[in-house]
Amino acid sequence: MKTKTRGAVQMILAMTISGTVGWPVIVLGQPPATVVFWRCAFGALAMLATCAALGQLKSGAINRRQLAFAVLGGLALVLNWTLLFAAYAHASIAVATVTYHVQPFMLVALGALLFGEKLTANRLGWLLLAFAGMVLIVTGRQSGGGDGDYLLGVALALGAALMYALAAAIVKQLAALPPQLIVLIQLTVGAVAMAPFAGLAHLPAEPLDWLLLATLGLVHTGVMSTLLYGAIQKIPTALVGALSFIYPAVAIVVDWAAFGHRLSLLQLLGTLAILGAAAGMNFGWRWAPAAHRAGKIG
Repeated sequence: MKTKTRGAVQMILAMTISGTVGWPVIVLGQPPATVVFWRCAFGALAMLATCAALGQLKSGAINRRQLAFAVLGGLALVLNWTLLFAAYAHASIAVATVTYHVQPFMLVALGALLFGEKLTANRLGWLLLAFAGMVLIVTGRQSGGGDGDYLLGVALALGAALMYALAAAIVKQLAALPPQLIVLIQLTVGAVAMAPFAGLAHLPAEPLDWLLLATLGLVHTGVMSTLLYGAIQKIPTALVGALSFIYPAVAIVVDWAAFGHRLSLLQLLGTLAILGAAAGMNFGWRWAPAAHRAGKIG
């Protein structure tokens, strides 16, 4: 199998796994802090084995500045997961996942604010389209459930997106470190930070609960991260962006198949607007191509 093909397969598998994360979270019925703790704990074990196998645990592999940034990124990451998992219960897996995908636009805004990156008119256009999609998502809630409950779910998903954008901005300062080592540190920090809120005095009693928690940590975190990083090393950035849309698509199908949640027309239009805007920004699509404008002028 060619390197690029292998990378594409890894990316498809990683995004498919990511799209199913909401199912075990909902089935568990545990508080988000508990689920995040065990995801971090089991995930850290998986990444520890990965880093050891790759020889990334040698002395001097990381300096104090890098460690400080990795710890901050870990705190942002666990807040991201906690808010996203809480959002599932209020606004459904599909709506929370689509709302969560405004994170690229938050990252663009943070880049402009923190790193002086230029916010072009074209990117601003995609940002406005994503915002319009958010308005449709908010106004097109599914039948059943109170308005306040639904809006809380959307707000939690937006908070999760902001935390992810912060984590991604922090990771930009760690380009010299192997990504697997970064994730190991983040998950270890996450487990320590969430332990006081995880209700460890009352451990899950059912074997199925332990199986689902281990699956979240080992498969949805350890295996998924390994596949994702392996894919990023093998395929072009544009293909990474294209295949990333498998994640929300799978989440929508899982939400419908497992829990019977269907998007309303307004929610569907909002979904298309948000994902279309993200695609436009990922692929560098322009609202008015230069060649087209030149043809009109001439």
